[in-house]
Amino acid sequence: MGKIKRVSAYFLLSIAAVISIFPFMWIVVSATNRSADVSKGKLLPGGHLLDNMRNLAESINIGQSLWNSARISILTTIIALLIASIAGYGFEIYRSKAKDIIFNVLLLSMMIPFAAIMVPLYQIFAKFSGRLPLIGIDTVTSVILPTVTTAFLIFFFRQSSKMFPREMLEAGRMDGLSELGLFFRIFVPTMKTTYAAAAIITFMSSWNNYLWPLVVLQSPEKRTIPLLISNLGSSYSPDYGMIMAAIVISTLPTALVFFFMQKHFVAGMMGSVK
Repeated sequence: MGKIKRVSAYFLLSIAAVISIFPFMWIVVSATNRSADVSKGKLLPGGHLLDNMRNLAESINIGQSLWNSARISILTTIIALLIASIAGYGFEIYRSKAKDIIFNVLLLSMMIPFAAIMVPLYQIFAKFSGRLPLIGIDTVTSVILPTVTTAFLIFFFRQSSKMFPREMLEAGRMDGLSELGLFFRIFVPTMKTTYAAAAIITFMSSWNNYLWPLVVLQSPEKRTIPLLISNLGSSYSPDYGMIMAAIVISTLPTALVFFFMQKHFVAGMMGSVK
């Protein structure tokens, strides 16, 4: 009876795995076919991958868009991890009633959809346009600042900080470390799995961000990869094979980041909810 249950479980999991993998598999297969074959729903690999890649390289500057997305995603991830981890650490290690109230108000901000604050954000950055060189519409800073950290990320670090052994902090204080020294020399190395999980979440979210860059980035040379792919699909007669090739290229960075850090990601996610 136990063997039957095990076989049934593996069978259901295999079906779920196939369903989950199929969309990406279809994209990869479609990248090797012509546009007409993709429109017909052909599920067998073709021999037009190099043609699609050549057409993609000749029609658009995908390298510039990849660089734009990489620059924004890396900067957003680094700054977000620093700010959110300090905030989460402070909310948990130095607890008080006032800080708990502030944290609860911060959590309420998760209930506000980004579309509701998009227009005020645009007006704020529009006022800075032309006044400050790095802040304003159509700048990298305007994309990074509104998404540099979230209430979820602060909550994530605070929950992880609950399991941080306070004895290590006391030992550090006895050794003469400052509060910043305790954070950077004890907390950060100890919570590296939490940082890895948060880095994956933040990087993937920033890489796939579409709505806000669409609103705030106006120059074609500053477009991120999601904007570029969207522009390819909005033409009068889109080349679906070329679009699928662009999607495969745009997916590779996030897939590589996840696969290289998946062990730390699982450990970090499990540690945050214990």
